[in-house]
Amino acid sequence: MHNVSVNGEDILKRQLELAETNRRLLEEKQVMAVSVMGAIGSGKTSLIERMIDQLIAKGYRVGTIAADSAGDDDHRRFLSRGVSSLNLNTQDDCHLDAHTVDHAMSHLPMDELDILFIENVGNLICPADFPLGTAVEIVVVSTTEGDDMVRKHPKIFAQTDILVLNKVDLADAVGVDPQRVVDDYARINPHGKAFLTNARHDTGIDALLEALNLPCTNTR
Repeated sequence: MHNVSVNGEDILKRQLELAETNRRLLEEKQVMAVSVMGAIGSGKTSLIERMIDQLIAKGYRVGTIAADSAGDDDHRRFLSRGVSSLNLNTQDDCHLDAHTVDHAMSHLPMDELDILFIENVGNLICPADFPLGTAVEIVVVSTTEGDDMVRKHPKIFAQTDILVLNKVDLADAVGVDPQRVVDDYARINPHGKAFLTNARHDTGIDALLEALNLPCTNTR
């Protein structure tokens, strides 16, 4: 973890405090927040879209925070699913932080949501040091990134709740053994859960949603 201080203040310690504030707010609002991290092109947006479709069909009220360095492509994709969404452009920052998420939530109808997906900037390094206060953290990688992603970026995988290996339909074509990725994850994070998905064709989405232990609908 980086050792960062400004004017004597431990920035990362402050981030932990802000993340805890977010967690308490989300609990108060009875909103389950899910952080979705992963490299550019891993399929984060498609995965969230498929989960949104199934959750809406089950009666859940869903919101999203879509973060990118620039543009609003993912945000518009989420809006087309009929959910409340906020677009965040981080410019030169390669991650979201708890303060930014707190500010974003103030612009969302939190009292009208059950689930909030927070899609981080495409990166496997920076987000590891900046918790957001979510109930669940998911890291998405794809078979097209190779079978060494967990070994190359152990920190983010060691602290996440769920690994999603997406685009498993392309594994043979790119010469990747999905089980090797799963085994690497199990060694680094024995308490995490791993899922193989093909978001484009809804493969593995049911099992992933079940693992989130979502709250019952119509409880408020």
